[in-house]
Amino acid sequence: MAQIAGAAVPGLLFCFAAMVLLLFVSVSEPTWDKVSFLNVRLSNGTTHFGCFGYTNHDVGIGYYFSNDRLNSTVLHNLTKTLILHPIACGLSGIAFFFGLLGAAFHRSGTILMALVACLAFLTCLVAWVIDMILFGIARQRYRDEGLWAQYGNATWLTLGALVALILGFCTASFGAFGRYRRKRTDTSY
Repeated sequence: MAQIAGAAVPGLLFCFAAMVLLLFVSVSEPTWDKVSFLNVRLSNGTTHFGCFGYTNHDVGIGYYFSNDRLNSTVLHNLTKTLILHPIACGLSGIAFFFGLLGAAFHRSGTILMALVACLAFLTCLVAWVIDMILFGIARQRYRDEGLWAQYGNATWLTLGALVALILGFCTASFGAFGRYRRKRTDTSY
């Protein structure tokens, strides 16, 4: 018998949107040059800073900036925390999977979706705060040297994913208390 689980669908869609946005952020520069956290115009062109490196840099966890004033141990370690973006993406994907189970089968999938979406939200929140601190400091230091520096679109994609995850968590939490009933079939005796 089919079940009506419409209460799980909004949370499912928000978790999917967050997963896609965080996937875009996770494959930012140097993998995909259209998505970056910080854009700086240097003498040899524009450098884009991403999750795992920057323009013409090897892909890896943690990197040093191209500016000597930014190459401190603290900022280098903050670049290592950018790994939180793919972690939040994975958690959003798991929440989406549980949402599919909740929409198709049982209320427990919706409850698990709410719990994992909450964890993904907290991870994404920490990642976004670190983004703003790390790239805010970097942007200001580059500007102090008279260079053009602006936030890239990955910062705002992360914020969009953060909003989608809080909405996904809220709607999944409310959806867990929604109507889950079996369709009645008309049988005549």
